[in-house]
Amino acid sequence: MLDVVETFVSINGEGIKAGQLAFFLRLKGCNLRCSYCDTMWANESECKYTARDIEDIYNEIKSSGITNVTITGGEPLDREGIGELLNFLAEDTDLSVEIETNGSIFLKPFMDTENRPSMTMDYKLPSSGMERFMCTDNLALLDMRDTVKFVSGNMEDLQRAKQIIDEYGLIGKCNILFSPVFGKITPETIVEFMKKHRLNGTAVQLQLHKYIWSPDKKGV
Repeated sequence: MLDVVETFVSINGEGIKAGQLAFFLRLKGCNLRCSYCDTMWANESECKYTARDIEDIYNEIKSSGITNVTITGGEPLDREGIGELLNFLAEDTDLSVEIETNGSIFLKPFMDTENRPSMTMDYKLPSSGMERFMCTDNLALLDMRDTVKFVSGNMEDLQRAKQIIDEYGLIGKCNILFSPVFGKITPETIVEFMKKHRLNGTAVQLQLHKYIWSPDKKGV
């Protein structure tokens, strides 16, 4: 059984499939507390949820008619039963499953199936207050199916992101996205940083759902 906060169909607001339709499965709870978290409501102990079994979740996904599946939270990989769900979904080769993970959970146990999910891994930068929890061993596991996302709130964050990119040789190894903390740094600042450092193989990405709908709207 998994504690499901919400399911809905929308577009992916970020990641390498940004703009594409996706079925979203949001699980309750997170082991981190980032300063800029925009889904803290899903992490609180009193957050309402429904305990659902794997087959029930799968049937809803299939009935939606949507083939992209985005599993998010909170931190979905820290939930009991998530491995069983991923193995179940991997048997359906019509589905393309993406995990949004916060970078603190070791990914290898979830990457051993042939039809494994793609990982969109946040690397928490200094302004998040959570960088000390990053599992840097994950960076050696990623390939071009996966993405490292650097959510940046200031110039210190951008500089630290470049250090990580260089230290772990991420360019050409996986997809790399820079995303602004909404309202804290301008996209222009990120683009200028990318230009200055000739960061070929990286991209800036805005959270599309915050521009299409209200930034605080749920279920989109």
